[in-house]
Amino acid sequence: MRLENKVALITGGNSGIGLATAKRFVLEGAKVIITGRNPEKLSAAAKELGDNALALEADVQDMKAVERAVAAAVERFGKLDIVFANAGVGGLTLLGKTRVEDFERIVKTNLIGVFFTVQAAAPHLKNGASVVLNGSILANVGAPGYSAYAAAKAGVRAMSRCLASELAPRGIRVNVVVPGATRTPIWSAAAPTPAAMAALEARVARSIPLTRFSEPEEVAGAVLYLASDDSAHVTSTEIVVDGGMTGSPSGAPIYRT
Repeated sequence: MRLENKVALITGGNSGIGLATAKRFVLEGAKVIITGRNPEKLSAAAKELGDNALALEADVQDMKAVERAVAAAVERFGKLDIVFANAGVGGLTLLGKTRVEDFERIVKTNLIGVFFTVQAAAPHLKNGASVVLNGSILANVGAPGYSAYAAAKAGVRAMSRCLASELAPRGIRVNVVVPGATRTPIWSAAAPTPAAMAALEARVARSIPLTRFSEPEEVAGAVLYLASDDSAHVTSTEIVVDGGMTGSPSGAPIYRT
């Protein structure tokens, strides 16, 4: 098993990519701590993950809550080998229609929360640990109405390189997984019903060379690689899981004759 006897903290681990990664980590032998804001989802996720998991309620916008969660995780399982700063929120920020507080909420969760998650965990990371940050292709691909989200994820990308440099003396690696369109609850505001989600997927898939959304488990596989010793000499890099959307856009169905 690739993570045997390792301890991993995953923020936003009660659904989507976070939960898929937590399940994969447990299967690979890790003890996993997940955090989230929704107590019911946390409880359900904890049952799925079993005895080698600890679920803690914490909102990454609340720095003290994150610090308490890290302290509880270390008290239960010991020092951390892995941190996956995954928690994030979506949301439109259209020009002329966006309130300051809505813009700030997205940036605070997706960028500031990531930094303070790593800061809270840093004193408890073993030398040689792995930190993985969750990015997005929207840091590179402009999408109308997503200025706050894209700016935050671009910040994550830039910040990862600074953190990798800062933590290198301890042998701690910092990398980014970059999902494209992935089948997770983050789409619920844009597509609140199964029919709406199916229509959205069909529309977006026309711009994906591999013609479909990613599954959370596929992103989790990339996180596993970055978290494991298989990537022991990999730091300050990104793995993109987007079906070719950014690297080979001309191969998408929308351009095919």
